[in-house]
Amino acid sequence: MHSDIELLLKLQVIDYDLGELERSKEYLPDMMDNLNNEIKDIQKKLDEATTAREEANLSQKSMELEIKVKEAELQKYQQQMMSIKTNKEYDALVAQIDAVKTEITVMKQQETESMETIEKLENEIPDLTRKNIETKENNAKQLEILQEKIDSIGDTMTSKEDSRQAILLKIPKPTVSIYERVRKGKGGAVVVVVKKRSCSACNKALTPKKVQEIRRSERISTCESCGRMLYWDDDVSL
Repeated sequence: MHSDIELLLKLQVIDYDLGELERSKEYLPDMMDNLNNEIKDIQKKLDEATTAREEANLSQKSMELEIKVKEAELQKYQQQMMSIKTNKEYDALVAQIDAVKTEITVMKQQETESMETIEKLENEIPDLTRKNIETKENNAKQLEILQEKIDSIGDTMTSKEDSRQAILLKIPKPTVSIYERVRKGKGGAVVVVVKKRSCSACNKALTPKKVQEIRRSERISTCESCGRMLYWDDDVSL
């Protein structure tokens, strides 16, 4: 293998690592946002359930008092029936009694609904509380790991950049120019192995003369189709 190819392969690995680090700088904060939002969402659900239970309890107690007031009112009207003297008075009192009975029926239905809501929330809140605790604990650990990764990216990238510059100084500038041009134009791997006498990147078949040239490794050969730099590896290329 040509010595410059060996250096270019090392350079390619570093460039891949730098690309991954750059991508990490973008997606790691998004991952942290998702974890924090998950914590907020479960806390919000717990808070809403707790508030709903409190409101349902207040509604249920308020309804109990109102029902007692209406039942007392109903009892008063029923006692007045004993002193009714005319049909008109009787009809008016019956109408009042029916109206109060209707109100009591509606209130009791509302009281029942409040009690059912309370029962439902009493069953949900313990599960939400447990999930809230678990989510906070689990996500806190993941957030700590992600933050450590974010904090280390800068130092890692600096180290990689230093290694990259050291390798570039050892490679002829024309070769570096070809490498950089293909990397920017094609993306992905620039230096690729020959497989089955073809470029492993674009699968373009190579002429026998080109194959022999690459095997000799006397100079760096490029693919006439995609422009990538080619090298021979007996374990892969045959």
